[in-house]
Amino acid sequence: MTNFSKSKKLLVLGVGIIVLLILSFLWLIKTRVGDIRPIILPPSKDLPKIIEKQNVGEPVDFPLKITGNFKIGIFAKDLGAARDLQVSPEGTLLVSLKNSGTIYALPDKDKDGKADQKIKVLEGLDKPHGLAFHNGKLFVAELRRVSRYFWNEKSLSAKFEKKLFDLPYNGGHSTRSIVVDRGGKIFVSIGSSCNVCVEKDPWLTTVIVLDRDGSRPRVYATGLRNAVFMTIRSSTGQIWATEMGRDWLGDNLPPDEVNILKDGADYGWPYCYAGKTHDSDFDPQGKFKERCKKSTAPVYKIQAHSAPLGLTFIDSAQFPKSWQGDLLVSYHGSWNRSVPTGYKIVRLKVDGNKIPSGEDFITGFLQGSDALGRPVDLEFDKAGSLYISDDKIGVIYKVVKN
Repeated sequence: MTNFSKSKKLLVLGVGIIVLLILSFLWLIKTRVGDIRPIILPPSKDLPKIIEKQNVGEPVDFPLKITGNFKIGIFAKDLGAARDLQVSPEGTLLVSLKNSGTIYALPDKDKDGKADQKIKVLEGLDKPHGLAFHNGKLFVAELRRVSRYFWNEKSLSAKFEKKLFDLPYNGGHSTRSIVVDRGGKIFVSIGSSCNVCVEKDPWLTTVIVLDRDGSRPRVYATGLRNAVFMTIRSSTGQIWATEMGRDWLGDNLPPDEVNILKDGADYGWPYCYAGKTHDSDFDPQGKFKERCKKSTAPVYKIQAHSAPLGLTFIDSAQFPKSWQGDLLVSYHGSWNRSVPTGYKIVRLKVDGNKIPSGEDFITGFLQGSDALGRPVDLEFDKAGSLYISDDKIGVIYKVVKN
């Protein structure tokens, strides 16, 4: 056999191996990962332009559907990956941009429903996410620390006051969210370093609580894989949080969750999900099955892979009386489900500490496998207008009564 014949056979063999690897990869994507197009492909339509045209009365094919008598506008755009929203004591909207390490103030002094400008409040931060105000001061949760700043509403600026607490690093879920209760207690959520594992650091997969000056830190609730957002229910002082379940158990397991956080409670991860269900995939021998009997069940279960993020209770004169006290939750949307799910805002009916039902509030961000946007956080201002951040197309929407 000539060297040419050998080379040709090796070339054919090499091409065959490459084709086989490509086919195997595509099979793995389809069967294990799911439809990832919504998160990796740019949207086919310019949603901000469509919304702006709709609001000036031009006929457009409007993709978003809103339950009730509301209209939606673009409050701010060209922001990058907009995440946590917070309204200052005097009514200015702030947004965190985790990827760029910045926090912006977005004033609307002329009250036309659009931000007048983007004012850089802080920059050079380490993955800033959670924002909160208390007693006129701004609290910021970065990847590795919680800090407090003097807030100047007149200049819309923040001056560093002190670091309150160092947070543990993890290589997985890097969003740190923060709420401060009326008494000044600080609550910070810290996600897992992995999809499912036993963490070595006891601070991971918890919500911790600190005194107002950052002292006496301790674990408040545990077994929370990734409680990305929290909110305080003003009528009770309870902390409610969304929770993302683990991956690789198929399209419909485990459910994502809404939890009412309780001091000392264990919400089950990594051995249990949905509170009481044993994860036999992670713990096949059932060594920790008994833990599930003692874990705290969620107040509401959500379709797996919906990726619930921001949540807020309705307390707005612009919303129907029958909706007051209900919960709005933002479903960021799936990345590993064969049929994409989420990509919407839902209203959950709240009855005491129970959620008997839910319904879609804003849909249309997902068109087949085409994601026009991915909603993140939800925040009301003093006038009862609702703001929604979107980290896929870098905008903040404003929803008002029509």
